[in-house]
Amino acid sequence: MTTFATARDARRDVRQLDAARTTVRCAIYTRKSTEEGLNQEFNTLDAQRDAALAYIASQKAAGWVALPERYDDGGFTGGNIDRPALKRLLADIEAGKIDVVITYKLDRLSRSLLDFATLMATFEKHGVAFVSVTQQFASNTSMGKLTLHILMSFAQFEREVIAERTRDKIAATRKRGLFVTGKPVMGYDLAPAPPPFTGKRMVVNEREAEIVREIFRAYLEHKSLLKVVKLCEQRGWRTKAWAASSGRVMGGQPFAKPEISRLLRNALYVGKVPHHGQTYDGEHPAIVDADIFAAVQQQLKIASQAGGSGQTTSANPLRGLVRCKACSCSMNLSTVTRKGKKSSTTHRYYVCANAAKRGRAACPCPSLPAKDLEEFVLAQLKPLLTEDATLAAVVEEARQQLADAAQRRVEELAGLREQLAGQAGCVGKDSAKERERLKRQLKALETRIAADEAQQVDADEIAGAVESFDNLWAGMMPSEREQLMKAMVEKVEYDAATGAVTVVCRAGVGFGE
Repeated sequence: MTTFATARDARRDVRQLDAARTTVRCAIYTRKSTEEGLNQEFNTLDAQRDAALAYIASQKAAGWVALPERYDDGGFTGGNIDRPALKRLLADIEAGKIDVVITYKLDRLSRSLLDFATLMATFEKHGVAFVSVTQQFASNTSMGKLTLHILMSFAQFEREVIAERTRDKIAATRKRGLFVTGKPVMGYDLAPAPPPFTGKRMVVNEREAEIVREIFRAYLEHKSLLKVVKLCEQRGWRTKAWAASSGRVMGGQPFAKPEISRLLRNALYVGKVPHHGQTYDGEHPAIVDADIFAAVQQQLKIASQAGGSGQTTSANPLRGLVRCKACSCSMNLSTVTRKGKKSSTTHRYYVCANAAKRGRAACPCPSLPAKDLEEFVLAQLKPLLTEDATLAAVVEEARQQLADAAQRRVEELAGLREQLAGQAGCVGKDSAKERERLKRQLKALETRIAADEAQQVDADEIAGAVESFDNLWAGMMPSEREQLMKAMVEKVEYDAATGAVTVVCRAGVGFGE
């Protein structure tokens, strides 16, 4: 049984461990939310460890021994469990190397009530005790459990308050026209503010600023994102590179359509600061003329409404199944709308993701008419469905998909219930809204689970539907067509070198043309 102990209670609580072993292996876990001060000779992680070592020394008579392995997470938030040292700790617990986990304070392990409960379940599963050196409570009593929930509720509340203050500070900074947080922007550098001001300010990087201006001019000239991408490739221009706090170099990649599109839409270049749909006058200098920026926005709007092509949310029965063999990447559905004198016509195509980002020169695969490809795949599948073995495989795959989806929804339901339970002690308008949102999600999910339980896959019904497959397909909703394809097809691969389309079914049978 997992035990929360203090200096007074720990000796009693660990006797069960002592009965089975003479040495109690203690792992010390330490954490600090920021990296500030960690480069000092003696930092807060060392102080936390020393306190835990002193506590272990007081339990020497009970056989407590500190493990030499250090589990230190410096610069990691307690709001989640995505921490390298914590992952190593959990791995060693599962390997049976640890008997007791010791932290300086409860919130060093986690500031999230849900995450803390998950960690405690893991500890309990492996018979590991947990001790907080500075907090006095024991979870094996009703009062101890109440104290635990109160402490965790306050820890979570503190984390949410810090997050809210951070958001408010960023909003206030943006309203004052400052942009000193987030990913660095091409054309600017962050430099210390001149005295008597503190903090950082955006200053122009002249070399990058000229590249930005050239990109704006090139788009107005060519009216094509892909042509601008090609220009960037020819001149060797890359996205802005910068060093993260960990020392890792980020950015510095070749430009693609998404990067060019975001750059052209960034109001920072005309001296504005965007924030949550609003723009404020910035303190930084503009590097793009306001008239040029306005003309670019107008052209982008025209391209998106008229002649442009892009991802679509229309019917897509082969979603996620079509692959480009040359690039080993997906082919996504795109649309092109052509306006006539009396009406507009929309054409659907499957386009290689690499070609869509970097232009036709990056991939030899042409765009495939969606209607022709979908009809070809259907033509290959219809004869298969008349074979008993294939029909059985499709039925089993459909049943497995339904079972997997039902299991995911049950797990999601359990997670929502835990979140709702974690909100029980929270007060305030935002907490009330969050509880209402969770309740709505719970109700919708419970309804969906009930519908899943009533849904069955019958082989005779499928066999009968195959006899009139064309009518069945025509009457299906787009989502139903997509589900059927996923149940039958593993992938559809197009080889531009030979012009062959290969359909690989989940039963392992392949076809080619």
